[in-house]
Amino acid sequence: MQHISKFENVTTIIWDWNGTLFDDTDICIHSINKLLAERELEHIDRQRYLEVFDFPVRDYYQRIGFDFDKEPFEIPAQKFIENYFTVVKQAKLHAGATRVLNHFQNAGLKQVVLSAAEQNKLLDLLSYFGISSFFEQVRGLDHDYATSKVELGQKMLANMAVEPENACLIGDTLHDYEVACSLRCKCILIANGHHPAEKLKTSGVPVLSKIDELCNFVIPA
Repeated sequence: MQHISKFENVTTIIWDWNGTLFDDTDICIHSINKLLAERELEHIDRQRYLEVFDFPVRDYYQRIGFDFDKEPFEIPAQKFIENYFTVVKQAKLHAGATRVLNHFQNAGLKQVVLSAAEQNKLLDLLSYFGISSFFEQVRGLDHDYATSKVELGQKMLANMAVEPENACLIGDTLHDYEVACSLRCKCILIANGHHPAEKLKTSGVPVLSKIDELCNFVIPA
């Protein structure tokens, strides 16, 4: 069993959205399988998805059979977004997400969202699920292709005058760990999203099984 140390002197929580606060793994699988079916490629189940999904998503698409000599990446990437947003509001926040947001807010922590989702769509979903008021800032990308969010995070911390060592990024993929390393902040990963626990544990940072365990491991400054 992994020993998980508590993080002290935290002033700012940097939340990832997809897979961390928002339980959208199943609708991602549904949306990509529609594209695979259209191309007569093999469907993926949840186990296979957790094995192969990664950033950059272009590489993940190629891993499951897309051929970008036949069509540019942007075509299936845009169609995936269309498929995803036809069913996105059927998904829910992870159980316990609102309770944890309330806990950190009551503890006086700043909370922000840093996501590879497109900014306007991200804002719409935060509003739809009734959690916009928890966040001092929300930073998403200006396109739908889920590239890196490192630069966004660097600008956000600078604008907020937050010392990196007082921030903790909470995510569900190894890319979130890589972002945290680039930002030089703490990181906790939750194994209920787009990467399985075994993969997340290779990072060496704390890995929790569900979101409401966070309350025991982040100690406000």
